[in-house]
Amino acid sequence: MGDADAVAEPIVEFAEATPYEQYVGVRALQALVRPVTDHPAEPSFLVVTQVMELWFTLLRREWELAQRLLRADDLDGALSAIRRSVHHLRSLDASWGSLLWLTPTEFNGFRDQLGEASGFQSYEYRHVEFLLGLKAESVVRPHQGLPAVHADLLRALAAPSLEDDVLAYLSRRGLPVPPGVLDRDRSVTHEADPGVTALWVEVYRDPRPGNDLFMLGEALTDVAEVFTTWRQRHVTAVRRAMGAKPGSGGSAGLAWLERSAARVVFPDLWAARTVA
Repeated sequence: MGDADAVAEPIVEFAEATPYEQYVGVRALQALVRPVTDHPAEPSFLVVTQVMELWFTLLRREWELAQRLLRADDLDGALSAIRRSVHHLRSLDASWGSLLWLTPTEFNGFRDQLGEASGFQSYEYRHVEFLLGLKAESVVRPHQGLPAVHADLLRALAAPSLEDDVLAYLSRRGLPVPPGVLDRDRSVTHEADPGVTALWVEVYRDPRPGNDLFMLGEALTDVAEVFTTWRQRHVTAVRRAMGAKPGSGGSAGLAWLERSAARVVFPDLWAARTVA
């Protein structure tokens, strides 16, 4: 048989770790799975939590990229990043499936050993919330012991959200975004504004595939919808595993999560559906 008919064999000998190990860091990832008890349910809880942190990091990258592209007036590039993030959000939401079996008895088997550790303390999740416009100075305070993290969160608190950059882009496109919305305090959550709602109503009057602003509105609505679904499933997962017990980090637990899940992402896009 000639060389053209030869079947290529994979490289199987390496002087050091395989290129796959060097790129992915499997041993480093495995070393991070450090349960604090011998309870068989804890590794699943820990790994799912760690995987969610990776999804938060990926979402932050996508939305910060979308912001940079919007500032450069590259709507196509920004839309691609936002649409990718919707798939990431769906995978984040699917992560709850690995904990649906967790009963109160199983969770209680290791919960006390978690000490004061709580998902409330996730700073990557706070970046996700801030990028979606859900701002609150109080959630930055737990991170004062990590100066670099604390400074980064304070920066993100005062910085424009993804929605702010969308509205600034719409303004540059000639749409009538109210000046008070463009110049507002970025550290405060944006509530629905009649002027912005009316703007989106006009955009939605032309739902043709070629209407790039309509596609932007739909992509942002997808983000808001799936993120809301993830938060609602978080509430359900907590209710199923621990009921209304206080949270391990000192919060009100279920009641606090329910209040948090009720906060609306991109409120003008939802309000426009009522007006349209």
